[in-house]
Amino acid sequence: MRPLPRITLALVYGTACHALFATGVGTMMVMMAFGMSRSLGAVPAPWSILANAALLAQFALGHSALLTRRGRGVLARLAPGAAGPTLAPTTYALIASIQVFALFALWTPSGVVWWRAEGAALAVMLALYAASWAILGKAILDAGVALQSGALGWVALLRDRRPRYPDMPERGLFRLTRQPIYVGFALTLWTVPVWTPDQLAVALALTAYCVLGPRLKERRFAALFGDRFEAYRARVPYWLPLPRPKGGARG
Repeated sequence: MRPLPRITLALVYGTACHALFATGVGTMMVMMAFGMSRSLGAVPAPWSILANAALLAQFALGHSALLTRRGRGVLARLAPGAAGPTLAPTTYALIASIQVFALFALWTPSGVVWWRAEGAALAVMLALYAASWAILGKAILDAGVALQSGALGWVALLRDRRPRYPDMPERGLFRLTRQPIYVGFALTLWTVPVWTPDQLAVALALTAYCVLGPRLKERRFAALFGDRFEAYRARVPYWLPLPRPKGGARG
């Protein structure tokens, strides 16, 4: 690819990816702070239940499908020309951001509020909510923010290089749990200051995804890193950072 079109394509993808990433995450933070009681969805009942279920499914299933071998092949073909494989991490982050935005912006609220924190309770819950996001942010940094944010792909294209994927993460929060990103994400789901049937549905569905979804990731890591990953898996718990019994089964 000639330099000018390559640089233009990289900058266009980078700008779109990070703008959508910020929009998706920002929408999620705000909507969950209100317990999913405020959103743009307006599907009439009872069809709203099906619409909301479809929004949850498109996130969980689509997010995981793109990480399979076939899904990665699709990602490599979505960008123009030979830039597809290089831009694959950016394309994945871009699609994931759209999925997150769709889930949280297009949700149809039930209109029922079970509990809303006030006074000191509000201050405590907001502090816990902020702490959960801080844990998630730290986990993303430990895993490699360039990969997680999608910058890995477009920066590599800008420099006319192949993407240099980060090594298997073992430091920081990854010393306590093999899935700190998913644990942090789950914590944000359960520390909100407003509780509604909508928030409970989102929390239950996405927590289940956070527990089950990483199994696919671990299969890839086992294939990529072999004995090194097996040794890591033997000493670090899968999800909850709890002490492991000596000689216990792998989790």
